[in-house]
Amino acid sequence: MTRIAPAIAALLTAGIAQADTPVVDLTIKDHRFQPEAVTIPAGEKVKLMVHNQDATPEEFESYELNREKIIPGHSKAVIFVGPLEPGEYPFFGEFNQATAQGRVIAE
Repeated sequence: MTRIAPAIAALLTAGIAQADTPVVDLTIKDHRFQPEAVTIPAGEKVKLMVHNQDATPEEFESYELNREKIIPGHSKAVIFVGPLEPGEYPFFGEFNQATAQGRVIAE
């Protein structure tokens, strides 16, 4: 029984830590990310909530953030980033690279 208690405590602690993760909203509309730049605290894990308002899918991609995720049209996706060193981290929409450009600024 004593082995189960630490496991339960670890699960509860993980849930609390995730609940405290800052959330930043990012919208895809007219094949553009809005806002184009999002500022997050350096050294912290952040949850990007990406809302695709377009009818077509878009792929959130960033070599610097090591993230790649397809977001179907009229849906949303969660992308965790960080903790990051201070700096700028570009991202883009793979399907609309000419217009879907953005960056995460960690400071």
